[in-house]
Amino acid sequence: MFQLKWLWRSMEPKYRRLFVTGMVLSAVTCLMLLINPSLTKELVDEVIEKGNREPLLRLLGIMLAVTAVRLTLRYLMVVCLELASQDSVCSLRRRLFDVLMYQEIAFFNRNRTGDLMTRMTGDLDWCRHFIAWISFNTIDAVVTFLSTLILFFTVDWKLTLTMLAVTPVLLVTTKIHSNKIRPKFGAMRERLAEMNTAAQENIAGNRVVRAFAREEYEKQRFTEKNRAFFDAHLAINRQWMKFFPWLEGLANSMSLIAIFAGALFIILGSDLTLGSLSIFINLSWAMVMPMRNIGPLVNDIQRVTASASKVMEVYYARPLIVDRPTAVERPEPQGKIVFEQVHFSFGHKKVLKDISFEVLPGQTLAIIGPTGSGKSVLIQLLARFYDVQSGKILVDDWDVRDWKLQQLRSAVAPATQDVFLFSDTVEGNIIFGNEELTMEQTAKFAHMAAADEFVDAMPEQYNTIIGERGVGLSGGQRQRVALARALAMQAAVLVLDDTTSALDLETERYIQEQLRELTCTKIIIAQRISSVKDADLILVIEDGRITERGRHEELLQSRGYYWETHCLQNDGVHSESYQTRWVR
Repeated sequence: MFQLKWLWRSMEPKYRRLFVTGMVLSAVTCLMLLINPSLTKELVDEVIEKGNREPLLRLLGIMLAVTAVRLTLRYLMVVCLELASQDSVCSLRRRLFDVLMYQEIAFFNRNRTGDLMTRMTGDLDWCRHFIAWISFNTIDAVVTFLSTLILFFTVDWKLTLTMLAVTPVLLVTTKIHSNKIRPKFGAMRERLAEMNTAAQENIAGNRVVRAFAREEYEKQRFTEKNRAFFDAHLAINRQWMKFFPWLEGLANSMSLIAIFAGALFIILGSDLTLGSLSIFINLSWAMVMPMRNIGPLVNDIQRVTASASKVMEVYYARPLIVDRPTAVERPEPQGKIVFEQVHFSFGHKKVLKDISFEVLPGQTLAIIGPTGSGKSVLIQLLARFYDVQSGKILVDDWDVRDWKLQQLRSAVAPATQDVFLFSDTVEGNIIFGNEELTMEQTAKFAHMAAADEFVDAMPEQYNTIIGERGVGLSGGQRQRVALARALAMQAAVLVLDDTTSALDLETERYIQEQLRELTCTKIIIAQRISSVKDADLILVIEDGRITERGRHEELLQSRGYYWETHCLQNDGVHSESYQTRWVR
């Protein structure tokens, strides 16, 4: 029940008041159900049996008024609970989204996209279902049962005890059912997340699936996930069908007991009157229905508990990379970068080892090296997507951990190899990091990135919707829009992580000329020598270590990895050491 308590605590005060109002109205309307059967007793005993017509109209008028008032209050109850549930879940969803926006990369490495989407949609909807429906049905069942029980005891305690004979058996059966079905709902929730993840991956990667003609394989894979979810759901239904006959039989037996035992008591000369017996007959459903609803309510509560647990994991997730208490706003960043003996590992795998270098404001740093050598991790450490295990990273002579995260990341404009474009206009994607840009400035940065060439040919130019993830654009076009977006930030540090890999040499040369005019610090990670040869400092990183450093001419003389790559890209393979390194 801890999850349900958390759901209550997560509600804002105004929504709690609406929720409590709805619960009070639910209890009041349940108590009002006892009025008309009590009036029916008087109707039978005073009007029908004695033939006294005088109270008839009065009793009928009161019964109609009670029904009208109850229906009105019931309507208000539904309104209160719907407002409380919709607004609470809307606020909770916004809170979860805020949590996700500030999580570090490691969090998304641990959690699947499909699973997170399930928590933001299906799991939250079950939380809403609890507030709007399950809660008042539970109150209805409890208040109706207890109030009816009290009324029955005041009318005839012997007949009441006779009816309650089946209650202990029903309670034990319900407890057994609850214990068995709880883990089944947790398993079903996991199968649902796996199925949603498989669907999300295939929708996002539909081009890859088709390119490799893997449609049948992915169909089979999704069918297996779908079947697993079906089996988990079926296991719950099977457990329910085992419980349902006992529940239905025991619940209905109370009505039969009320009729037969009540008639027997009257025959044997008990004080029970026909009017009193009419109360038991008319309200026997008030004892039966709560018992009949126990099963569905137990199922729903277990499902809500499983969903709320998943929502709580995100709600209480806290990023490890946050502003230090000593972090303050610094003067406008100038772009000086210093790495001092930086070491970094992913778990037990060492990625960077003893990395040290310095870049002055306005200079260009180029990084080259084999795939997987740790080049991109340097940039992720600079922007504090991860924190170093040892050593320091300084920006303008201040440790990056002493900067405010927002200011630090605003000072680093990335154009990465993993291009992501939003389902928005071309202009919207370019100004994503700087929404204050005018249309002229947007066009200027698009021109610097050589993106205006194809944007001007689009139907609506900068107002053209380019589609989710840049669908409709080629790889090179997406890279140019991403580069324009980075340039538009006008940050102190511009990061180009293999940004021109999909561009032709002529376009790449044009972009390099545009970049030379920028006064910001530039970090270029690339595989092409033509992209890095004009840098003020070139680092060669192999196996997480800096194995070579210097300018283009100096590195060519060292006859190492840089020279070998230069030979491969310009004159063919001239180095035996290169062949030894790469040709197996």
